Amino acid sequence: MNNAGQFRDHFRELIEAYALGSLDAEERAAVGAHLATGCEECTRALEDARLLVSQLAYLAPEAAPLDMLRGRLLQTVRAEAAAAKAYTSAISKSAIPLWMWGAVAAVLFFALYNAYEAHSLRETIHQTQQALTAQIALQQESARRLAWAKREALILTDPRSRKIALSAGTKGMPRLQATWHHSMGIVVSGQKLPMPSGNRTLQLWLIPKAPGAKPMPSMTLRPDADGTFDLLVANPPDSPSGTKSLAITEEPAGGSPQPTSTPIWVGAVAGK
Repeated sequence: MNNAGQFRDHFRELIEAYALGSLDAEERAAVGAHLATGCEECTRALEDARLLVSQLAYLAPEAAPLDMLRGRLLQTVRAEAAAAKAYTSAISKSAIPLWMWGAVAAVLFFALYNAYEAHSLRETIHQTQQALTAQIALQQESARRLAWAKREALILTDPRSRKIALSAGTKGMPRLQATWHHSMGIVVSGQKLPMPSGNRTLQLWLIPKAPGAKPMPSMTLRPDADGTFDLLVANPPDSPSGTKSLAITEEPAGGSPQPTSTPIWVGAVAGK
């Protein structure tokens, strides 16, 4: 065999490796250069080798993973999933530092404490206002009673006042005393009066001098638990000079525009 034949045989030995892609860079370059010369024998050999390589994939049996390999794979997947879950949990727990949780708790406690204090303050203010209102009302009532007591005292002690005795038409009933001041009013007082029945009350009437004139209604009052009767009429409906007599009857609660019962007490005014 001459040198040319030996050269071709050398390349034919490398053709199959060339088709498989298993040559190193230098050998692959050398085979490629030889094929580029147009060597028909080596070119046919390369085509046959490539066909053979393409058929090898179909000749290989299907690979099935071994049970041991499958078990190891599942263990690996489970371990990685557990590690990922633990990592996520650790991140979630450590996302907010403990000192921040403490700060949030302190803020909530402070807010609740402030709300409680505000509620307590409002309640205290409300109670104080109620007590103050009650105290003012008590002072006003005391001032009113004091003013009326002073007025009664002036009416009773003024020598210009007119004294009127009211006698009872029923035997055994106590006598009443009326004192009339021309500008400050009338005071009617008595002791040990019987309490009117039910919710009825005693009402004062002014009987005019004019013939045929109707009795003029005045104020009403019930005796207290001890039977004390103390009525102050600051603005009588008539003057002493135009009034013939005073009378007291028992009337429904709130009084009546005209007498509905016979007078219990009557006292003459004119001529006194």
